Amino acid sequence: MFCWHAYGIESSLGLFFCAMNYSVHALMYGYYFLAAVHCVPKWFPVPAITVLQIAQMAAGMTVCASAAYYSWGAGEACEKDSTLVYASLMYGVYLVLFCKFFVDRFILKKYKKGKAKAKTQ
Repeated sequence: MFCWHAYGIESSLGLFFCAMNYSVHALMYGYYFLAAVHCVPKWFPVPAITVLQIAQMAAGMTVCASAAYYSWGAGEACEKDSTLVYASLMYGVYLVLFCKFFVDRFILKKYKKGKAKAKTQ
């Protein structure tokens, strides 16, 4: 929905958002393809995909904060208020969700595995 909104109002921030999104998704779907055909190299750091997604959300929040500063603080009308609100909300929610996923999948899972091993020994 946000993409259609940004496209409809010809958002200048859309270029940043698209470039980040396409870059991360190209790597992510490349990994998914390799996983589907069972060809993921053993050296590939699987958490890197989620780290890139978190970085994308943090960069999106930075772009939104910068645009908000120039639009509201410096008096430059560089973006519509609705785009800044929707983009900040979207990137903020996704940032929280990806961070939670990372902690649950890569940190707590290892902790629980270690705890279970200690109990069986």
